[in-house]
Amino acid sequence: MAPNMNSKDYYQILGCPRNADDATLKKAYRKLAVKWHPDKNPDSEEATENFQKVSEAYATLSDSKKRQMYDQYGEEGVRAAEAGADAPGGGMHGGFGGFGGGGGFPGGGHGAHQMSPEEAQQFFSHAFGGGDPFGGMFGMGGGGPGIQFSRGDPFGGGGFGGGGGDPFASFLGQSQSTRSGMGGSSMRGSGMGGSTRSVATKKEYDVIPKGTIVSLKDLVNKSEYNGDRGVVKKFVPQSKRYVVELEDSQETMSVKPENMLQHVHVTLHDIQSQPELNGKMGTVITWCPTKGRYNIYVASVKKVVSLKPGNVVLETGIVARVYGLSRPELNGKWGTIKDWIKDSNKYDVQLSSSQIIRVKAENMIL
Repeated sequence: MAPNMNSKDYYQILGCPRNADDATLKKAYRKLAVKWHPDKNPDSEEATENFQKVSEAYATLSDSKKRQMYDQYGEEGVRAAEAGADAPGGGMHGGFGGFGGGGGFPGGGHGAHQMSPEEAQQFFSHAFGGGDPFGGMFGMGGGGPGIQFSRGDPFGGGGFGGGGGDPFASFLGQSQSTRSGMGGSSMRGSGMGGSTRSVATKKEYDVIPKGTIVSLKDLVNKSEYNGDRGVVKKFVPQSKRYVVELEDSQETMSVKPENMLQHVHVTLHDIQSQPELNGKMGTVITWCPTKGRYNIYVASVKKVVSLKPGNVVLETGIVARVYGLSRPELNGKWGTIKDWIKDSNKYDVQLSSSQIIRVKAENMIL
């Protein structure tokens, strides 16, 4: 069943049946919380509200006592559980007295029984165990250049693998991947659908590699899928579209490259205002075209930073798009990052088997 953000029913909000087990609820929350996270959807009031809704729903249903009371009495039952009562009574108002699975919730009561944005963010951080929830997908194989995976699921237990790790990077459930190439093979030799090495070499320089994690964006006819994540399965040259398999489903979509954002790991560079961040790894969670900046989650300091492309180093093997050059015939072309020259902060970018260009880092975007 599909999540229903217009519903007041916690199960419908998460898109889970009432008999869903804990693992199913965890997976639903994780997927929806990342989709609607305010840092992934800057300046979106709808996203902030939906993020609060899914956090409140999961905070309730992940706690066995609150869930039992909710199933019997609805929200009044939850208030009773938070107040330590066995059944709902008059005049009880409470905030979220504890996270699902234990632990005190620092927020107070809110008459309307809704999480504040601050409480939702605190719950999100607690649920992901301090890791990076934006860097990957759970339950799907693969992994393209620039993608690393956690050593275990950030929730820990409940059928999700080990604790800790990188929640934005644990999406694929891999123990670890190389920082370039696909599945241990070189990018040139991995090919698609049994292609020969020579054919793959000729055609892959401007093609996002199979296994790359992406989010869908700016879809018009199927706008309900915006923000959903998936993994690139193949590129179809005839239509110049990618086949993307959506997270936690067998459903695939045919998507134009401009309707995808790659969630790759990058290195932060030459940040004058926050030099302590230079050299740290981060996960790209969104691109803000009006600002010309990425929002990047830095797991080691547990914060999101807004950076220009010139302060972000794309790893070798990542396929990116030429942007903002004075040579208009090159703008919009896709190419593979072959090398980064630190002293000049430029890339060598291979556009085809016969063309390599050198451009500033600020002129390549995902």
